[in-house]
Amino acid sequence: MASLNVGNLGEYLREQRRTAQLSLRQLADAAGVSNPYLSQIERGLRKPSAEVLQQVAKALRISAETLYVRAGILDEREREELETRAVILADPSINERQKSVLLQIYASFRKENGFEDEPVGDPVGDSADDEGRASGADAPFSAGGSAADTGSKPSKPSH
Repeated sequence: MASLNVGNLGEYLREQRRTAQLSLRQLADAAGVSNPYLSQIERGLRKPSAEVLQQVAKALRISAETLYVRAGILDEREREELETRAVILADPSINERQKSVLLQIYASFRKENGFEDEPVGDPVGDSADDEGRASGADAPFSAGGSAADTGSKPSKPSH
């Protein structure tokens, strides 16, 4: 059987499996795939689906996006963008409104630098922060939050 262009993926999976100190059989069981199928993936003979890669990534406790890039399913830039967004959304130190504003700023910078994004809108699915105030993406804010959060009033522009 001719080798597909997934050798890089197979080598990477084998390296990750060995680093995790798992046998081929252990990883196959943990990922819910057959031992021969996983062996073929590692040898570059099979190109797995995104679902299989996600199961393998979960079993190895690594980023599925990294495997998608290695398999040619996802572009490197897309992976970086997805990981950046995921980190922002997972940060417990900022509230939902702040996450939304930060993602909007991130998207605007990417667009300004020539990377067209899908419209972000309200990615966290909440138009009000934890205290019920409406989110104001255009309101002035500091590292600690918006002007409303700090008790200060935004300055009016002089004309």
